[in-house]
Amino acid sequence: MVRNDRFFLKKWVDYYGRELGKENLHIFFDGLDQEIEPFCEGTKTQLVSQIRGNIVSTDKERIVFLSERAAELLASDYDIVIGVDVDEFIVVDPKTGKSLREYLSEARIRTSISALGMDFGQKIGEEGDITDELPFLNQRQYARIGTRYTKPSVISRPCRWGSGFHRIKRHNFHIAKDLYLFHFGYFDKRLTEERMNDADRLSQGWGKHMERRARTIRLATECKARDFDVWARFARICQTMVRQPHSWNKPAMFNLNILVRIPERFRDIV
Repeated sequence: MVRNDRFFLKKWVDYYGRELGKENLHIFFDGLDQEIEPFCEGTKTQLVSQIRGNIVSTDKERIVFLSERAAELLASDYDIVIGVDVDEFIVVDPKTGKSLREYLSEARIRTSISALGMDFGQKIGEEGDITDELPFLNQRQYARIGTRYTKPSVISRPCRWGSGFHRIKRHNFHIAKDLYLFHFGYFDKRLTEERMNDADRLSQGWGKHMERRARTIRLATECKARDFDVWARFARICQTMVRQPHSWNKPAMFNLNILVRIPERFRDIV
């Protein structure tokens, strides 16, 4: 579900359309005032009445809507449904030699699987403004391994996601090997500032939320990057074993800030 996010939506449609087929993409525009972009042709796209309210209430209402739509798809022709935001890209490690479709077709999914979350920033002074003319991973190399984006995004039977796809209610989560969720929402200083000034987001109370998330840019700029493969392996084990004290079905990692440099093998994927 998307509103006022053409920049990310185009990349989203290009990537998932290539990996899964545009005919299998379901996009809901949040608001009848939205315009369906020409690049959405071939997808299953709907305009729905805008979900209004503050960030907490709209997130809850939105995820109920999406959980219900996912259940409908699983009751029809689909074996697997992926739920992600417009700035999130589930990627298979190229070292496997598998496409996303191939990987998921072979995966054992009882209820859900999670990809290991990577939150991208911008290394100021080394990386310039982002452009949609090149793959994102040609332009951004640094990401924070965190728990926030290790989400149970891939499901094989009807269930109820928690807000933002961060958990599945009454179900555990299982982090899949060689599967990553790349989050690009705050990976560009200029673009982040533009989103922070968006009237719709500010009216829903997104200002402080976006300021907190934009700290990844500072982390990418100031911290030393570590080895991706070593720390991804550590994070996958740690997040599997350690849980948040207030929510047993969300991963934890001792609040570590681990910045990694993405290997060359990923550069042309997204």
